[in-house]
Amino acid sequence: MFQRHVCAIAVVFAVMAGTSHAQQPGAGCTSLPSHGTLKAALDKATAEEKSGLNNHMWATIVDRDGVVCAVAFSGTDRAAQWGASRVISAQKASTAASLGLDSTSSSAGSGQAAGLALSTANLFSAVQPGGSLFGLQESNPVDASAAYAGPYASYGTPKDPMVNSRIGGINVFGGGLALYAGGKRIVGGVGVSGDTSCADHNIAWRLRANLGLDHLMGVGGVSGDKARPDNIIYDIANGTSKGGFGHPQCLNTGDVAMLPAVRE
Repeated sequence: MFQRHVCAIAVVFAVMAGTSHAQQPGAGCTSLPSHGTLKAALDKATAEEKSGLNNHMWATIVDRDGVVCAVAFSGTDRAAQWGASRVISAQKASTAASLGLDSTSSSAGSGQAAGLALSTANLFSAVQPGGSLFGLQESNPVDASAAYAGPYASYGTPKDPMVNSRIGGINVFGGGLALYAGGKRIVGGVGVSGDTSCADHNIAWRLRANLGLDHLMGVGGVSGDKARPDNIIYDIANGTSKGGFGHPQCLNTGDVAMLPAVRE
């Protein structure tokens, strides 16, 4: 009996400590957009992009180490968009931040001199059975204790319990992009979820542009478009991607050539 009480008290204190720890963004987030800035940019991006189902969205920003800095939604309350998409948006942000490179990756004859930006949409084909990255989506699991902590009423607010936690996860469809500050320096990632994966990508793209964190002109990518190096690629025919980084088209797929070009 005594042992059970001790365990219960320990759990309570751990939950309390985790919740209070998650209230304020950490040091790695100081140069990244605040909750209010993210919310305004997401609202604008969601209004601009009408492809897919035209749903409201969740968005998450993480720093370079995958620590959650801000979580927001575009609807009137947290029930106005798919509840599952909150964690998915964080997972996408973490994936993009963890798989993006800038010029600092190049040294001693190895690395990417121009950097390498990969959107989560660029991973879809490579992780399919027989693909070169098959199994990647099973690595780096989401930290469930960070993802589903309460209080639920704080979800999507400045006090979202995910803030200041390293969420983890690997996501392999559209909606996650690395964030590049001036000087083409990667500073984190943004993830968007709540619609078709194609619409998620387009809204994430517009969101990144609205935040001014798309300094990718000249950064390496797999899209073949220098003005949009990590853009989603629609080159799947008969179940196979011609370039190996393709993504299937979705319901009411938008024209990705109309997405804004990245900046210097």
